[in-house]
Amino acid sequence: MGTSCGGPTSARRLPHPRRPVPRPRRAATEEIRGLLAQGCGGSSSDSLAYDFVIDDGFRSRVLGPAAPEPEVLLDAAVAIDAQQVRAAKELDPEVTVALHLCRGQQPQRLVGQGGYDPVAERLFGEVPRGPFLLEYDTERADGGFEPLRFVPEGTTVVLGLVSSKVPALESQDELRRRIDEAAKYVPMENLAISPQCGFASTVRGNLLTVDEERRKLELVVETARMVWG
Repeated sequence: MGTSCGGPTSARRLPHPRRPVPRPRRAATEEIRGLLAQGCGGSSSDSLAYDFVIDDGFRSRVLGPAAPEPEVLLDAAVAIDAQQVRAAKELDPEVTVALHLCRGQQPQRLVGQGGYDPVAERLFGEVPRGPFLLEYDTERADGGFEPLRFVPEGTTVVLGLVSSKVPALESQDELRRRIDEAAKYVPMENLAISPQCGFASTVRGNLLTVDEERRKLELVVETARMVWG
């Protein structure tokens, strides 16, 4: 089950800078409660909101000159995600509540670029989720693994190291090297690997054939078996 909460898309939707997102928060919370009440085993939300904090250019381009300050947007994003966790845990304390930080799915339309440093301490420290699904398919766009030092003990981090945007197959040796690098900040037993995103976030999909998608998934499985057994 997935719940999409992409954050604000225009300054007009943020008339009260200190109270910017009550409606999305209520809507996401109600959806999670409804689905879990029907027997869903977990919740996975997809957030674009943190990109407004991470990438100054993206924030200015989308929200314009009236954009709230990054701190205000971060307050709102953390509040939404923390409320979603509380809503799910009220129904089932053992339920899995995951969060995927989307950075943009199509190569020609990246959403936000830059490392997770501006949001890591508050995101990982104040949103009691797990696992966190983080896109790391390009070091240039997504930064290094240093922000993972803020991940609480016992929390799972899924490294989105395999691109779902382009057909070129990643080197397994490079994937293993990057997993080892991430393990300097999060214990290996709390790490996992996945594609960076889905293969068809929009009706047009991405420029990959079904066979290319299958090879990507096989690479993920083979790498996981080599690293974790």
